[in-house]
Amino acid sequence: MSIQKIAKQKWLALGSLLGSGALVGLSTNLAKVAYTQGLAPLPFLTWSLAGATLILSCISLLNKQSSPKNKAAISYYFIAGFFSVAGSNLIFFSAVPYVGVSFVALVISLPPILTYVAALTLGMEAFSRWRAAGVIFALAGTALLVTSQWSAPETSHLWILITLLGALLLASGNIYRTSHWPEGAKPESLAPGMLLAATTTLILVAFVVPTWSLSALINAKNLALISLQAIVFSAQFLLLFVLQKAGGPVFLSITGAVSATFGIPFAMVLLDEPMLPALVPSSLFIVTGIVCMMKGQVQATSKVP
Repeated sequence: MSIQKIAKQKWLALGSLLGSGALVGLSTNLAKVAYTQGLAPLPFLTWSLAGATLILSCISLLNKQSSPKNKAAISYYFIAGFFSVAGSNLIFFSAVPYVGVSFVALVISLPPILTYVAALTLGMEAFSRWRAAGVIFALAGTALLVTSQWSAPETSHLWILITLLGALLLASGNIYRTSHWPEGAKPESLAPGMLLAATTTLILVAFVVPTWSLSALINAKNLALISLQAIVFSAQFLLLFVLQKAGGPVFLSITGAVSATFGIPFAMVLLDEPMLPALVPSSLFIVTGIVCMMKGQVQATSKVP
């Protein structure tokens, strides 16, 4: 690989990382806004994903890029859609009223350690001291946060555990999307199929679980919020797929830490959330982890012939 291509891939990965991370942070804050406006997590997530699917499908048509439609691709859409979109986001959106945006945003930074261990086990990643140090720092920061939040008064321990389950789903999705990537498929051609599958999954869940309804209070504010979330999802998942190819599954999972960097200030300034216990030391550990992971990614890329 030439020096120019290495540099281009590095900057593409970095730009996609920052962009997708900022959008994930914004998305988590919008979930809190939806709750305050009386929008339940399931209908808010479902209709936002439906809008994002429509937007990405139109983009694909304009670019004359069709999504793969064979059995393997359809299976890929539904499995990846459940882990990376439907299941994880439904957990995070539902947890926001109980544990807060800031806690959810920082928990989303947990997948690196899970992804890295799985990637090493599956032979998808070579061992790197920088990457190992990065995920250890990120894990230490998250562990400090969870420990302090667990001991805080009026804390819902059940929702802390459920939120951690969402991080496990994200890590599983990172590995699955890379290991089962449809041959020859471009990132922008896969995103619409995955979001459509995720939307379909949520609709089926609403039919199966009687107490979960897709009906929503329809007014100008809620329609505007759903439309905004749909646009955020569209850009977010396009960038995530680009990052998936440019940076690999472990670099991709650092998106969660970047989203916390953007999402927590949003929550504290715009939504008036109180500062979490141990927020500053946790954030320092996580930021250090990001720097180490980027260093390891640059070294790994530069060694590719």
